[in-house]
Amino acid sequence: MEKFEGFIGVDFWTALFVLLNTLAIFFVARKLLFKPVHKLISQRQAEIDGMYDKAEQLQRDAQGLKDELSAKLESAQSESDRIVREALVRAEDKERDIVSKARKEAASILDRAEEDARREKRQAISDARDELASLAVAIAEQALEKQLDDEGRSRLMDDCIERLGKD
Repeated sequence: MEKFEGFIGVDFWTALFVLLNTLAIFFVARKLLFKPVHKLISQRQAEIDGMYDKAEQLQRDAQGLKDELSAKLESAQSESDRIVREALVRAEDKERDIVSKARKEAASILDRAEEDARREKRQAISDARDELASLAVAIAEQALEKQLDDEGRSRLMDDCIERLGKD
């Protein structure tokens, strides 16, 4: 052994003591350092895995909510389209009613106007006949210069009125 010690320059007992110290430090470090660090790393890994699982679950929930909201939006869009169509139908019905009422009212106004015009025409004709009769009598009186008596004047007026009524 002395050759070995002389060649390397290490004492066997010193090397054995260093080896035993190293093994003792390793076991103590393993017990006090490696296991707690390994346990801490395992806990951190479990937390990270849990966060990933939670994030995936939240992403699935968000996708589900997105799908649900999309379905609700589509439903709301179809409902609004239906409401608009119904409003248009009601507006068209209302428009037809208003136009119909306006036409009836216009026809009524025209009928009243025609009736008023006929009435005024008859009144004007009647007034004109009376006026012409009065004029005819006045002319006849002047022409005859009071040659007729009351009965003759009355007959003359009736004849004039009858002739005017026939025309």
